[in-house]
Amino acid sequence: MKHRGRHRRRRRGRALRAALTGAALALTGAATMISASQATMADDPGELKPLTSVAATDDLRLTEHHVPRPWLDRLSAAMGDPVGVGAVLDSADHTLRDAADCTAEEREALPVSPTATRAYCWEADDTEGWRPGAVTTSGDADDDGRWGARRVVLSAWSRDDSTPEGGLARVSFVDADDPGRLPYTSALLAVPVDGGHDYRGLASPVSGMVWYQDKLLVTAGTGGRDALFVYDVDRIQRATTDADAVGRVPGGWAAAGHRYVLPAVASYRLSDSSGAARPGALSLDRGTAPASLVASERVPADSDRPTRLWRYSLSTDPARSGLPAVDPAGHVDAVEAYRTGATEVGGVLSHHPAGAASAEWYLGRAAGGEDGRGTLWRQDTEGSRATECGADRSQRCWSGPVGSLSYWAGTGEVWSQSGRMLFALPLRSIEDALD
Repeated sequence: MKHRGRHRRRRRGRALRAALTGAALALTGAATMISASQATMADDPGELKPLTSVAATDDLRLTEHHVPRPWLDRLSAAMGDPVGVGAVLDSADHTLRDAADCTAEEREALPVSPTATRAYCWEADDTEGWRPGAVTTSGDADDDGRWGARRVVLSAWSRDDSTPEGGLARVSFVDADDPGRLPYTSALLAVPVDGGHDYRGLASPVSGMVWYQDKLLVTAGTGGRDALFVYDVDRIQRATTDADAVGRVPGGWAAAGHRYVLPAVASYRLSDSSGAARPGALSLDRGTAPASLVASERVPADSDRPTRLWRYSLSTDPARSGLPAVDPAGHVDAVEAYRTGATEVGGVLSHHPAGAASAEWYLGRAAGGEDGRGTLWRQDTEGSRATECGADRSQRCWSGPVGSLSYWAGTGEVWSQSGRMLFALPLRSIEDALD
């Protein structure tokens, strides 16, 4: 049986590589049809310019607010003891498909160059009506890349219900131990209300997400002053009914049909300045000491102002596991910040190459909006460079629409998702494409 299983995995691997190669060739062919004038639309953003003035850095300040502990305890008392990530994974009720089993239309979302080495597509019925958001992994959460004994990928999704609340957001927990079979299930993201007697859904697309230690930090939309919400992965609550409603319902607790719900434990609010920067993309940089939360904002292509990139240090206090460092007033201040000519930034990474004095920044940029194939840039204080593909050396080589970027240091892979595709590729292949 072991030999038979090994042969099946080898056949799946060959089929996956063939599918990815075929998709890449087809997309490369399509890329060669882009005219030279179209190719130059992805304007060179130039070098990073440091932001050092007090006014500029004050715009990046966040203020920490905790959900009162009695509220969370009241929810737990009413809903039952919280469960952990392992229990959620053990109850997985869906499975991602290998790229070889995905449709050609689904695979069109994959990058042209560099190509994905691993790719999967989500179940169509489970994701219908939901928009893909950010990705993070247990490679962010822990140094050894595991949460407990499991390798895990987290994927965010949002849905606009056209209700006064503005929609819903959820996180899919993917068991990534076996690359040939990725089962998953989802938990609704929620915010406690009414003193912990109830909760509402998080009405926000999650364009940025980082799992660090036991906390999950996610971006909030533009509907209020909250910039980030924080979730504790050891405080996952079980829903007691599969009703489509959210919160307390007759006979129990509902999570829009999901079996699990994550109540927020804290939030970070924007500064009161008129130029306050709202994080749109997030990632973790383990190359700094301490580790840092990297952020970028999403500035439209037709805007006349630059995009800001910055980082917050994460706390080393064991009592503040997974949270940003704060001053005595509860303020989170940027420890490094830049402006860039890049617009429509949908994904950001900061990486310190071995022996390098400073970080290199990687930006995934949409093609002037939500539609079309994006570009992938590497940028530092000396200049920038984009990946190229096709006979006309188009820069429109990245996924479309552009998703978040998450670096799994232990495997050297960058994870992202676009459309209904979840994919990974070595950071080395990105670096090679940019050299």
